[in-house]
Amino acid sequence: MRKSIAIDMDQVLANSYRKMVVTYNEVSGENLTEDQFLEGTKKDLDPSKARQFFEKLNEPSFFRDFEVLDEDSIRVVKELNEHFDVYIATAAMEVPGSFTAKYDWLQEHFPFLNPQHFVFCGNKAVIHTDYLIDDNPRQLNAFKGQGILYSMPYNEHVEGFVRMHNWKQIGEYFLKVGIEK
Repeated sequence: MRKSIAIDMDQVLANSYRKMVVTYNEVSGENLTEDQFLEGTKKDLDPSKARQFFEKLNEPSFFRDFEVLDEDSIRVVKELNEHFDVYIATAAMEVPGSFTAKYDWLQEHFPFLNPQHFVFCGNKAVIHTDYLIDDNPRQLNAFKGQGILYSMPYNEHVEGFVRMHNWKQIGEYFLKVGIEK
């Protein structure tokens, strides 16, 4: 029986923060860099600006034109898909307007994946795969299988998970784990 891997989308496959920081700066009047935004140094927005920011994120096309986060991700996910049941598990419930854009983005960049394996959820405790690759320790803590933390500046202090810094490293890890045939 093949093992299964669930993969988060935002900041694991898709560079969501690049567009988010531009939008944040437009709404807030600040001029944060992507690194500052990723590090979590953004200031709290007043409620009206926070609402504006969320409304922009929730626009149906916002998630459609993200760049792929890591140039190796498409190749590695394709290789993994040949040996594992690969699922995409994205916490789309946080931004319900994103469903169609996320689906279309996945179809464009990962057309070899089975769309029946796209899971739009909130809490990833509902995901029952052997592995979950995610940048969010809260999601990994809720997950029952082997959590793999995709390294980002905002999670560098987190311990207790296997940590991966890029998709090349993920590919090598799963070859060492032993690809199930």
